[in-house]
Amino acid sequence: MNEQSPFETDASPVTPPSEAALEGAVDAAAHAKVVAELEAARRRVDELARAYQALNKDREEFKQRLTRERERMVDVERGNVAVSLLEAIDELDRCLGASSDDSSALATGVRLIRDSLLAKVQATGIERIQVVGQFYDPNTAEAFDMELTTQADEDQRVVAEVRAGYRLKDRIIRPARVKVAKYVQPAQA
Repeated sequence: MNEQSPFETDASPVTPPSEAALEGAVDAAAHAKVVAELEAARRRVDELARAYQALNKDREEFKQRLTRERERMVDVERGNVAVSLLEAIDELDRCLGASSDDSSALATGVRLIRDSLLAKVQATGIERIQVVGQFYDPNTAEAFDMELTTQADEDQRVVAEVRAGYRLKDRIIRPARVKVAKYVQPAQA
């Protein structure tokens, strides 16, 4: 009988894996690693693309906000210049109103200057507010005087304009100065 040593086995000898099998296993592991790195790189590129789009959107919104602010500032300055011109137009209107001879050369010249200034003001987008006959609106006019009326439907209506009002776009650059009707019930006899 053959006695076996405890270190000996009946199993056939272990053959080392072939080079091709080792290369295949290494290639599979390397391939899996490259695929994982590629996926991580794709996620990073997507993340960076989204961040770039958000940054671009913020930049465009900032440019639009700056443009709106610049336009608003230009409108404010245009309104300030126009107020000075409107004061000059008011002076010319008072001069024409005080003149007894509307057909004189002086009155004609003053009227031409007034119309020219008014046309230049209107060319900048400034328009006159029409308030006579309308209900009094404290946002567009200042009540300068009050006139009593016995007609209830005339209550709070503008009956006269002492000074014209003007607006630039949606902003009142100078409110009109007006006379407003106030209803008073007629006395009973």
